[in-house]
Amino acid sequence: MPRGDGQLSHELDPYRPGPQDACGVFGVWAPGEEVAKLTYFGLYALQHRGQEAAGIAVSDGTGVVVYKDLGLVAQVFDEPTLASLRGHLAIGHARYSTTGGSTWENAQPTIKATNFNTTIALAHNGNLVNTAELARRVEALGLKVDGSTSDTALVTNLLAASPDLTIEAAAMQVLPTIKGAFSFVFMDENTLYAARDAQGVRPLVLGRLERGWVVASESAALDIVGASIVREVEPGELIAIDESGLRSSRFANPDPKGCLFEYVYLARPDATITGRNVYAARVEVGRQLAREHPVDADLVIPSPESGTPAAIGFAQESGIPYGMGLVKNAYVGRTFIQPSQTIRQLGIRLKLNPLRDVIRGKRIIVVDDSIVRGNTQRAIVRMLREAGAIEVHVRISSPPVKWPCFYGIDFASPAELIANGTDNDGIRRAIGADSLGYVSLTGLIAATEQPASRLCAACFDGKYPIALPEGNLIGKHVLESVGRRPGASERHQTSEAKGRSAASGDEASTDPHISTDEVQQFAGA
Repeated sequence: MPRGDGQLSHELDPYRPGPQDACGVFGVWAPGEEVAKLTYFGLYALQHRGQEAAGIAVSDGTGVVVYKDLGLVAQVFDEPTLASLRGHLAIGHARYSTTGGSTWENAQPTIKATNFNTTIALAHNGNLVNTAELARRVEALGLKVDGSTSDTALVTNLLAASPDLTIEAAAMQVLPTIKGAFSFVFMDENTLYAARDAQGVRPLVLGRLERGWVVASESAALDIVGASIVREVEPGELIAIDESGLRSSRFANPDPKGCLFEYVYLARPDATITGRNVYAARVEVGRQLAREHPVDADLVIPSPESGTPAAIGFAQESGIPYGMGLVKNAYVGRTFIQPSQTIRQLGIRLKLNPLRDVIRGKRIIVVDDSIVRGNTQRAIVRMLREAGAIEVHVRISSPPVKWPCFYGIDFASPAELIANGTDNDGIRRAIGADSLGYVSLTGLIAATEQPASRLCAACFDGKYPIALPEGNLIGKHVLESVGRRPGASERHQTSEAKGRSAASGDEASTDPHISTDEVQQFAGA
């Protein structure tokens, strides 16, 4: 299991998590630079996108080495480890699992020796929807996935399987057959590659260093390493970077459907997506929310910290003062200490505490980014009332989340989504608020300054832009469920022994057992 994640988790109730982030990828080609350290800092900037595992692959031109482990970036890597990862190009990954469980075998980057006397390492942000089909292809080719049950490992094996093709040529053949959301960063001994699915669901941006190039999930990761933004990697584009420079190829016709939830929650507020600053978009959503759902009140407060920009916008538009009503303990993240029943009943009080003198006797508007199960909002409303609020009005800077995501966000199941089958007034009663207002889908899209036709809003409207497979062969544990071996996650190995994979492409061995878990079924899929 991953270790406690400090202040990085937005979750206020560690036992009832909300939407989990996608993943963060980073790649750098920069001869003469300390590429492992650049990658470390890039992943540090992307830590919010995944806190289960972290890894870095590096090449010095003669071989590729991967170091990865469960935990946060700062827990997996230290100064001696980074100093040992020498080379001129590197890729990195911060993982939250969307296909394949949270085991060391599924940590990334994945690595595989090719039949072309090279090695490929690959990191993936997103989630594929034809994973079962890819697994059958890998099996038919007689390839060994070495214990991993991730869709990423399947792609790595397919890219490495062509004996007569370079990795670049193999990618032009394999990428068009992959369905779903993917922003890939991968490498061999000499070349850095980046590829984005035809819909461009997950973000991927290209940056320039004085002596090299960088690709990353978010522009904030470019800022932290001193790279300037060049442009986004285009949907359906494959980029290759080596000593000959940068070259671009198209493996699919672009049909942009960027993830709308990136603007709501996933991306850092200082990120820029398709030319729109995320913080500015969130503030504008708050203004729109105030226009759509006005209410007389004395104070606007955010649910820390994801509701802060929208709360600022709501206060600006409404003229109601903005204030701090809830204080978050910045050092309480996920806890893996089993609480007693008494402590469990405290719920979010482990993370939040009200400012009673600020709240007492006031009509409060509390702004949050989304409602998933409703547990957190219910607890916040109760806490505010106990602190003396005479009215509590909840405003949400996204539409009701009614549908699961199959493109890289791990929402609750439809049965757990409070808005799936419950109307607005029913949700209001369930969380105990005096009033409840969600921003409209039209209002949210307008704040992004993107055409609705270029956005994926499936979690809000159920319209999936990439066709889902028949027979419900989809879900986080689909590979375990169809009989693949999930690997030996319980083995007692040291971090150092688990961490490093060498240029041979060999990863950990696999325990010879078969999972019999059922394939996850999703209503409305």
